Amino acid sequence: MKRIELETVPHSVKIGDKCPEIEPTVTNDAIFYDQGGLVGFYMSHLPDKLQRFINIANAELLSERVPKQEMSRGPQGSKKDKMQRKLDGVELVTQYSTILGAVPPKPHMKRDYPTISSVHRVPTAKTFIKAMILACLEAEKLMQKVAPDIYIRQKEIIENKVPPQWRFGNLFTSSISNFNIAAQYHRDAANLKGCVNVIIAKRLNAKGGNTTIPDYGVTVDSQNDSILVYPAWRNIHGVTPISLIRADGYRNSLVFYPLKAFTNY
Repeated sequence: MKRIELETVPHSVKIGDKCPEIEPTVTNDAIFYDQGGLVGFYMSHLPDKLQRFINIANAELLSERVPKQEMSRGPQGSKKDKMQRKLDGVELVTQYSTILGAVPPKPHMKRDYPTISSVHRVPTAKTFIKAMILACLEAEKLMQKVAPDIYIRQKEIIENKVPPQWRFGNLFTSSISNFNIAAQYHRDAANLKGCVNVIIAKRLNAKGGNTTIPDYGVTVDSQNDSILVYPAWRNIHGVTPISLIRADGYRNSLVFYPLKAFTNY
């Protein structure tokens, strides 16, 4: 595994900027250090057991058995508009996501308390949920093996700040699975500082969807069955545009992350 020393570079990127197409600079297994401190790692291929669970979860995500929040790139319009686009051969790239695990309070929605994602109450989503939990536990084992310092630090933070009922796996609170979502530049400010996210990519007949971190001039390849472990609260980052090679193409990300909203619950 190649050691990469992250060095800051000047840039003009701001939160909310649209992420342009950027070719990946990291395509092979790498471990990341910043000023001598271990901050994360990337592997271009998942270990076999983790890959099996992710394959099951991804197949379920692509099915109608798992509820999703849908978005699209571009205006959807009415049902008539959609039918006309279909007749014209114009297809918008559908985007959707599914959240599992703990959901923070949302006072603006008149819910000032945390809860567990409603997906857990959907009978047809049971296979997806089980596969994601098992994948999470395997990802934690991989963290412990590849980056024990990160594993130990995160375990301590979670045990001190997150009550057991709000944990997803042992080291996280929540999970989100994204279909074809290319994110603008942002920072995951709601995450627990000192912790990392796990981002697993499934990409078929598509290009792009790479994670780019302008502070370091680094763009990590989102190739199929790759895994990126990185502290998403630490830097502005974005996801490059996703281009479909065929109509059935997609780039999914299956993510585990720790939120800081549950300390007092």
